[in-house]
Amino acid sequence: MEEDIDTRKINNSFLRDHSYATEDKTVKLWKVSERDKRPEGYNLKDEEGRLRDPATITTLRVPVLRPMDLMVEATPRRVFANAHTYHINSISVNSDYETYMSADDLRINLWNFEITNQSFNIVDIKPANMEELTEVITAAEFHPHHCNSFVYSSSKGTIRLCDMRASALCDRHSKFFEEPEDPSNRSFFSEIISSISDVKFSHSGRYIMTRDYLTVKVWDLNMENRPIETYQVHDYLRSKLCSLYENDCIFDKFECVWNGSDSVIMTGSYNNFFRMFDRNTKRDVTLEASRENSKPRAILKPRKVCVGGKRRKDEISVDSLDFSKKILHTAWHPSENIIAVAATNNLYIFQDKVN
Repeated sequence: MEEDIDTRKINNSFLRDHSYATEDKTVKLWKVSERDKRPEGYNLKDEEGRLRDPATITTLRVPVLRPMDLMVEATPRRVFANAHTYHINSISVNSDYETYMSADDLRINLWNFEITNQSFNIVDIKPANMEELTEVITAAEFHPHHCNSFVYSSSKGTIRLCDMRASALCDRHSKFFEEPEDPSNRSFFSEIISSISDVKFSHSGRYIMTRDYLTVKVWDLNMENRPIETYQVHDYLRSKLCSLYENDCIFDKFECVWNGSDSVIMTGSYNNFFRMFDRNTKRDVTLEASRENSKPRAILKPRKVCVGGKRRKDEISVDSLDFSKKILHTAWHPSENIIAVAATNNLYIFQDKVN
C-alpha cells in the first residue's frame, strides 16, 4: 500500500513556521524556514566545505554573509509514533494550540505538542469482533473556536459531533448528521459513493462541509436531518460508476476547502479539473490545472464536460476524461484569493486576476 502524506500548517505564535505531517502511522512536526544568505570566509574550511590544513592558515578571517537564491528548508523537530495500528487519515490542530488529534480507521487520539510518547484515545469504534465492523472513520477535524468540540465522518456517510467535556472517551456523540437515502437512487454503488472522504468546519464554525464521491454538502450545526446545500461535482460520472469501480477510482478520496469568507467552495475532480461553487450566487465553474495554464498572467478559462450528443469546440467528452489525472488535494489562502492545487506530481498556485 502506498504511503499517503498529509500536511497541515500550525498558526500560532509559539509554533509559528511549523507544520506537521502524517506518514503512514506516524506524525512528524517540522520546522519550516527560509534562507537567502550563506556564510563565507571560514578559517578551517575552504569554499568547497573541505577542511583546510592548519599549517596553510596564515591569517585570521572574519566570516561574512553573502546573498544567495532563496532556499526553503524543513527540519524535523518531533516525532509522535506508536499510537496508531492503522493508517492515519486525518490530523487537526486544536484552537487551544496546545493539542492536536490524529485519526485512523478505528480510533482518534489526542496529543499534546510537548509530549511525543503519550496520547489519549478519545474515539474508539473498534468492535470486540472485527467481523462485526460495519463502518470506519474517514476524516476528523476540530471546531475552529471551541477547543472541546470536534467532528468525524464515516464510510456510511454520517457525521458525528462530539464534546470532550462530556466524557474522556467520546463514545457517545452530541449530534448526528445523516441524510436519508432516496430509495429510487439505490444501487450497488450507493454505499461506496456515500462514503465521506473529507469534512471541514467553516471559518465561522457555524457550518460543516463534507465531500463524498459525487457531491459536496454543507450542513448547519443546528439541523441534523439533512444538508442545507448540495453541490454536484461531477454527476456526469454516475453512468461510469461500473468502470470506475473496476479501476478503483471510485475509492479516490477528494478533499474540499472553503475560501476565507466561507462564500465559495472548492474541490477537485478528474482530468486535472477542479470545481468552484459560489454559495451566494449559486454559480459554479470548472477549471483546469495544466502547464499551459500555469504561464505567468495566464487566465484560466472555464471548461465544460459534454455527456453524449453533439460536442462543442470548447467542450470535452466524458469518454475522453483522463482518470489518472486527478486533483485530490486543494488549499485556499485564509484571507486572499490565492489557491493551491495538487495535480499528480505538480503543484499549481493561482491567484485572482490582478490589473
